[in-house]
Formats: sequence, C-alpha cells, structure tokens
Amino acid sequence: MMTWLQTIIYGIIQGITEWLPISSTGHLLLADELMQMQVFENPVLNQEFLNMFFVVIQFGSILAVCLLYFHKLNPFSPKKNKTEKKDTLALWGKVIVGCIPAGIAGILLDDVIDAYLHGPVVIAIMLIVYGVLFLVIENQKRNAKVTSFAVMSFKTALLIGCCQMLALIPGTSRSGATILGAVLIGCSREIAAEFSFFLAVPVMAGASLLKVLKMFKAGVVMNALGWGVLGLGTLVSFVVSVLAIRFLMSYIRKNDFKVFGVYRIVLGLIILAVMLF
Repeated sequence: MMTWLQTIIYGIIQGITEWLPISSTGHLLLADELMQMQVFENPVLNQEFLNMFFVVIQFGSILAVCLLYFHKLNPFSPKKNKTEKKDTLALWGKVIVGCIPAGIAGILLDDVIDAYLHGPVVIAIMLIVYGVLFLVIENQKRNAKVTSFAVMSFKTALLIGCCQMLALIPGTSRSGATILGAVLIGCSREIAAEFSFFLAVPVMAGASLLKVLKMFKAGVVMNALGWGVLGLGTLVSFVVSVLAIRFLMSYIRKNDFKVFGVYRIVLGLIILAVMLF
C-alpha cells in the first residue's frame, strides 16, 4: 500500500511541476530523498528502476499536451484551411529545430548528469539561481515581438532550444529555462509557455526511451509491481498535467512569473538549510 501511495504522490508532483517553472526533476529527486520507494529488493536494480521511473512518468504529461493542443498541433485537421495547415507544419518544424540542442546534449551528457548532478545541493542552487532570474526579468519592462507562432522564426526556435538544454541540470526546470529564454528573446508569456509545452513532446519522449534502454542494459527485468507502478504514475501524471496546464495558461494571462521565482528561492534556501543543519 505504501508503494502505491508513493507512486500517486510522485505522479502528482510530476504533473504539477513539469509545467509550472519550478523543476519537476528537482522535486521528484527531493521527494525520493524523503520517501525512498522500494520496488526491487536489490538496491542497485531499484535505483536503476527509479531513474527510469522519474523520466518515463513524464509520458503522462506528454499525453496531456497532445490532448489539450490536439487541434493546434494537427496539420491535417479538416477544420483548418490551407494556410493554417501550412503554419502548423511550420510550427512542427520549429519544434524539431528547438529540440536539437537538448537532444544532442542529453545523449552525450546523460551519464555525467546522473553521476554528478543529481544531488540536493545542485538542485537547491539551481532553484535559487533561476528564481532570482525570474524576478530580475519580470522587473524589466519588455515589449513582446513574437505574439504568434506564425511570426516566430526558426532562429528564435533554435535559441529557445539552446535555453532548454540548460534544463538538463536538475533543479533548473525545463519549462522554466525555455520560458525565461523565450521571454528574453522577445516572445509573449503565452507563446513562451505554449512553445515550452510543444518542445516537451519530442524531448521527453526521447528521454523516456533513452532511460528505458539504459535500464534494460543494466539488467533490470521488470516485475508486475514495477509495471503497475509505472502505469499508475503515468496515469496520475496525465490527469494532474491537464489541470496544471490549464491553470498555468489561465494564470499568466493576468499575472507574471514572480510568484514562481519567490517559490524557487524559498524552496532552495530551505533545502540548503536542511543540508547544513
């Protein structure tokens, strides 16, 4: 029962923190420090499973984006005219271009990141750093030049993708890095947030596949509990992600990102305080 309860908690954390700019990986790793879910008796195999689990339950979050933005992302929709279909295909091209930097860096640096950067101190520092950046950027008046995907250039998409690459460091937040980068480049908050959602689909799908392959390579044979935990976590992540995305888009139409910056700083300081004392 404890394992199932922990799985639900992880799914809720993933669903909320993947889309809000507060770092899903950071929150999941910190939750693991507290709960230490046990699926396999062998500690090495259990850790391999958890490394995969924390990434693969993001698939539920991907499905949430596909559901909520199915029409916008569907270039073959009969409800779209020829120009709209062309713009949708161009949007997918920009998404692919934006995914290239993180895709390359993720393949090359995945083992290094797992080995050296998955500690609470790194997470706390990155939470604070990006929290401060949110406050600094939101205190500056900026006129958004990119208010639709039709006017977003491929160069802009690539630059935002380079910002997403920074999110490979736990505690950074993939959505936080891409949203910050997009706003700095000149995108509106709505466009920055939505493009961050769209970038997540291929990036998170690729990351999930990579983790599964690494787990099987490490010799982990999934048991019934493992499959059940993975399925439940993904389902919870999907449901919560739908709610989180709707909340964020509604929130940023009337508010800025300062509250997320403050939250990140406070959480980072709490983590450092716990580590010190």
